Amino acid sequence: MQSALHAATVILPDLRRGLTVESARRAAPHLRTLTQAAAIALADRTHILAFDGRAAEHHSAGEGILDLVAEGRDDRVHVESHFACTTPGCPLGAAIVAPLIVTAERVGSLIAFYPSAERLTPDDIHVIGEAASLVSAQIELSELQAQGERLARAELRALRAQISPHFIYNALAAVAGYIHSSPELARERLIDFSEFIRYTFRGQRPFVPLSDELEYVRTYLRLEQARFGDRLHVALEVDPSVLGTLVPVLSLQPLVENAIRHGLERRAGAGWVRVVGRARGDCVHLQVIDDGVGMTAEHARASLSGTDEAGQRERIGLANVQGRLQASFGEGYGLHVESSPGQGTTVTMTLPRMSELRAA
Repeated sequence: MQSALHAATVILPDLRRGLTVESARRAAPHLRTLTQAAAIALADRTHILAFDGRAAEHHSAGEGILDLVAEGRDDRVHVESHFACTTPGCPLGAAIVAPLIVTAERVGSLIAFYPSAERLTPDDIHVIGEAASLVSAQIELSELQAQGERLARAELRALRAQISPHFIYNALAAVAGYIHSSPELARERLIDFSEFIRYTFRGQRPFVPLSDELEYVRTYLRLEQARFGDRLHVALEVDPSVLGTLVPVLSLQPLVENAIRHGLERRAGAGWVRVVGRARGDCVHLQVIDDGVGMTAEHARASLSGTDEAGQRERIGLANVQGRLQASFGEGYGLHVESSPGQGTTVTMTLPRMSELRAA
């Protein structure tokens, strides 16, 4: 029982990376322990990916599945009572073939081999069917994770494609305004602008340390302060202990831009934006706080779903960041908006406290 439980446990991380030659090779010995079969094979629709157990000296990865057994129907386990191997003295004489089903489609087979069909029992067939269900579930989880990662990458591309022309125009106009009165400052802001664009569009990993994202935010804020002058006050209060935390690239800056564009830009007089970062147990909370015009609860909810108060789709904003956070880390993480008209807005990002991506 202990061996079976251990085998079931160690199968999970390998197959959660998908059905490949490597994941099948790692999982096959544990599946043999779990099922107590003489040999185990994992296959895709056409070929054996891994073979473990008796007769491994003449059965191996790369062998055509139909050279060993009939594939059978996609919806049921079947028994090969007379497994016919052409190698003299092969110790295998029967097989149980179970389909691996992912999202209603057969992606491969789990094949358990035995010395003869005479010793097979209904319990053996049931065990192989359950083992195939376990394998299928892990492969399906890998597919879901891959879909989430593809979605996150697509949303990042969308965000990069939607960098506000309004911001770019205003940033360059602010730089131009300094050319004659303060050429050195104009030069510094132009360097900031080039760094901003480089970070936005460089081909980097989808995750970066929080320290990198904060430097990008500082660059953005210097450009905005060139435009707003004394009207914009900024404070960054981030605990150094969380600077190594991985965050999705371009996840914090859109929150700051949102605070300036929809909070401070619409109010008279000066305003402030604070970025606060703290560890909370196994999580990190990043807050972007402004004293701008605020919004209604209905508008706050709509902003997270990617719509305005009239239900129309918005091009950029909180929804993009929310989608990437939840696709990357799960439904328990993401953004929370607290706001009311005339009272400013606080957007809190919650993400796991980790400095490297955990294996799936």
